[in-house]
Formats: sequence, structure tokens, C-alpha cells
Amino acid sequence: MAAGRTQFLAHLRVERALSGATLEAYARDLARYSDYLEDADLAQVTGTVIEGFQRFLVEDAGLAASSVARTMSAVRSLHRFASLEGWTPGDPAAQVKPPTPGRRLPKALSAAQVASLIAAAGEDLTSRALLELLYGTGARISELLNLDLDDLDYLAGAAEDPNRHWIRVLGKGGKERTVPLGAYAQAAVDAYLVRERPARVARGEGTPALFVGRQGRRLSRQAAFEMVRRAGQAAGCVMGAGGAGPVQVTPHTLRHSFATHLLQGGADIRVVQELLGHASVTTTQIYTKVTPDHLREVYLAAHPRAL
Repeated sequence: MAAGRTQFLAHLRVERALSGATLEAYARDLARYSDYLEDADLAQVTGTVIEGFQRFLVEDAGLAASSVARTMSAVRSLHRFASLEGWTPGDPAAQVKPPTPGRRLPKALSAAQVASLIAAAGEDLTSRALLELLYGTGARISELLNLDLDDLDYLAGAAEDPNRHWIRVLGKGGKERTVPLGAYAQAAVDAYLVRERPARVARGEGTPALFVGRQGRRLSRQAAFEMVRRAGQAAGCVMGAGGAGPVQVTPHTLRHSFATHLLQGGADIRVVQELLGHASVTTTQIYTKVTPDHLREVYLAAHPRAL
């Protein structure tokens, strides 16, 4: 199976242009599958074997339903590819139905919690700029870490129109989109560019990256997660006020909050879809389910027989 798996991953990278993070996820899931099969030839795999692997994931590996569904999706894609390439006489995975993953609602912070989180970054201008961009643009952390200075369009266009600033983001599948940059995010990025980035770049060999780590290289994913974690920990006592427990903050929490607050503010869901870079509006619709109180308020205020 090893050779087939390698060719399939190469197909995903070259022909489907999947992102590095997505390729890593496929590689991990298929490595687990290969271990289970003890690297047996794909042509020898039957539907019964695949069903056994699915039971193994649930009963022995103890994976959540969503993780099982993701892994089985990778397995089905591999077998479909093998069948199309003529490596196997058919597709044994075609009739294997994965478990339906539980649909977990995103957790969003309130606007006040976001403000406390960003304030907790203090004088760490890199963290503050990163947090402001995460919340101000709704971009994925990988998208922000891949930004170069040239992706900040406002640097070149500010003189012509100081109120029209954008960042250029390269999303999943290499799809490019532009996202407006608000005043708070712009101010935080400007402060970082003037007062912190030059010293960091000087420690390395030069990089076009917007976000630069302490060693002068492009900021790593691990370092970015740690920045968000530290800010969340520092703001935890504020977030936990009023009887609520502290909220665990990740970069994706701020993306969720971005979408939720836009919808609460009356933004059209198609606009939010475009800003988030979702291929389908169905993916964006999950954010409409996190504001039942807001929906009730609108209903009570608008329906003539609600009261």
C-alpha cells in the first residue's frame, strides 16, 4: 500500500493543489490505515476489511465521530483513486457508510471578551497585531502566517484612499480572496511593522514574511498558537467574570467570533461566506445556529403576534 499512498498524496499536492495542512491530515489518516492493513496490497482489501477498520477507529482507537468521518473520507478517496488508476478491480469503499459526525457548534467570544483578549497582549506588538488580524479579518491562522508584506495592499494604496484597506489572502486550494482591514487591525499592524518587525528581521537573513519570529524567520504555527494561548490565559479572569468559566481561546475561536458578530450585526450570509473563504454557504450556515438569543430578540421585535 505504501507506494499507492505516496502516489495518491502526490496527486493531491500537484493536481488538486491542497494546502500543506490538509495534506498532513491526509498523510496521518492514511498512515493509520496502512498500519491497520499491515501495508497489505490495496487490491486485496475488501469492504469487510474497511468496515473493520472503521470499527477499530471507534471501538479501539476511541476517536470522536468527526475524526472517524474525516479518516474514512481519506480512505474512500484513496480507494476511489486506486480504482480510477486501474490498480484495483473495483472500489471496495464505495458502499461503506461512515458514521454521521456530531455537529458541534463553534464557540464564540463576546465583543467585550475579544477586547479583553487583545488588551491582554500588552506591549507584545506581534501578538497584538496577530490577534487583531485574526478577529478583524476572520482569516485562518495558516493564511495569516503565510502573508508577505506585498499582501498588505493598503501600504501601496493608503495615499489614494486612506479609508480603503485590504489584505490579500491565499486560502484553501490556492483560492485567493481580498478581505477588508479595519482601523483597529491596521493600527496594530502599523505599530508592529514600525516598532517590532525590523528588529526581528535583523536577527535573521531577511524574509518577506509579514509575521516574523524572534529568530528572524517566518513565525511558526506553534509560536502563533502560543501567543493566542498566553493572551487567553492572561485574560481568563476577565472572561470568567459574572459566573461564567474561562473560555479556552484558539486562533479558530477568533475566526468563529468574527463570523458570529458579523451575522449578529446583520451581515448577509453570502458576504460572510466570501470573507471566510468558504466554498459553500452550507459551511457558513453553522454560524447562524450560535445566536438563538439574537434570533429570539428579532422574532419578538418583528412578529405581530409574538407577544
